[in-house]
Amino acid sequence: MEKMRRRQFVLATTTAFLVPKALFASTYQLKVFRTKTCGCCGKWVEAMSEYGLELKVQIVDDDTLWTIKNQLEIPPELSSCHTALVENYFVEGHVPASDIQQLLVERPDARGLCVPGMPIGSPGMEMGAQKEPFETLLVLNDWKTLVFNQHD
Repeated sequence: MEKMRRRQFVLATTTAFLVPKALFASTYQLKVFRTKTCGCCGKWVEAMSEYGLELKVQIVDDDTLWTIKNQLEIPPELSSCHTALVENYFVEGHVPASDIQQLLVERPDARGLCVPGMPIGSPGMEMGAQKEPFETLLVLNDWKTLVFNQHD
């Protein structure tokens, strides 16, 4: 896994603060695929909605969700419990809304973002004061990953 270069990081963090949240929210729609029974998926959707993102949520069964992940060629080691599409990118798992905003501002040549697994403290996985550090990964076209953002 490669680290993001300093220049990319500075550009990304600066640009993310320049785009008003309301402008971002009114411009992009996330199409979310999740199962009915997964509570943390529902909480992630709520967090994205509270951020101001426009969402189209499609409830699917487990087989359909995994078919979607397979069609997108998301490797199991990068997978989580829900998948979203925005523009030409996938968003896999408990990715923070600010990272999605940063992705759409920068528009890197990549497949998407992911937060593998279900880290405690990530959006939708809140457990009071409990938090574990996690990374949002940028998935490149060759399936290599870069650390897109670190969350403590």
